[in-house]
Amino acid sequence: MSFSAEWLALREPVDHRSVNRELAARVSDWFGAPDHIAVMDLGCGAGSNLRGTYKLFGDSQHWTLVDYDPVLLGAARTRLVAWADEASEAGEEVLLVKGGKRLMVDFRRADLNTDLERVLDWRPDLVTAAALFDLVSPRWISRFVGALKDRKLPLYTVLTYDGREIWQPPHAADAAMVAAFHAHQHSDKGFGPAAGPDACTVMTDAFRSVGYSADTGNSPWLMTGDDAALVTALTGGIASAVRETGKVPEAEIASWLRAKSAARQGLVGHLDLFARSA
Repeated sequence: MSFSAEWLALREPVDHRSVNRELAARVSDWFGAPDHIAVMDLGCGAGSNLRGTYKLFGDSQHWTLVDYDPVLLGAARTRLVAWADEASEAGEEVLLVKGGKRLMVDFRRADLNTDLERVLDWRPDLVTAAALFDLVSPRWISRFVGALKDRKLPLYTVLTYDGREIWQPPHAADAAMVAAFHAHQHSDKGFGPAAGPDACTVMTDAFRSVGYSADTGNSPWLMTGDDAALVTALTGGIASAVRETGKVPEAEIASWLRAKSAARQGLVGHLDLFARSA
């Protein structure tokens, strides 16, 4: 399970503007202003979640970025160095200065199937992730929640797909395309049959069953004509996934794609989640 650095760069601006600000403020308030915070970002990709989240915390931060794909870990390092106001090498880590904050960043390759508990044993103050949990199975989520509970670790995750898609103008194949896409979303992405658009509900229920508090907030992508490149890539990816299912005739898929190339507005639903020991 991996994504191209190009796709991650394309979605980063809409990701950052879509995060639920009220829930983000709740996370920031919960931690207060400690002298130092250690954050672990799972499935870090090219480092977008760090760039979108670091402002929530104090002036001294240590981030451990975890991904299975060494190409994405390399992209994360390169992009973070370019993004920072100042950057210097510190062995395998990099020290970044951004907006007056000092961020020491460590890059770790790990398989979250086989290495999950070992990774969490590094004991950060907070575990984060973005656009990850709709790709994993309900069984893996249960294991993950149990591992967090055992270590009393909080989780702040953003942009979990929730199944909503609304396009303007609408197309006759919209419902069929979404249904087929959801069927594909539930297929195995390397962690067992995926939770797909049910992921945030599955996670919330799992956290509450072990005595955690779990709050959610809407974080939909709201796309306009200014997001044409993202819409083209997104709808092309949806069409490719739908083709794999064989549930929608090719003529309908092609007609739908042509219509979406002229879409004026699009909404893709996501949810953010903050879970912590009650």
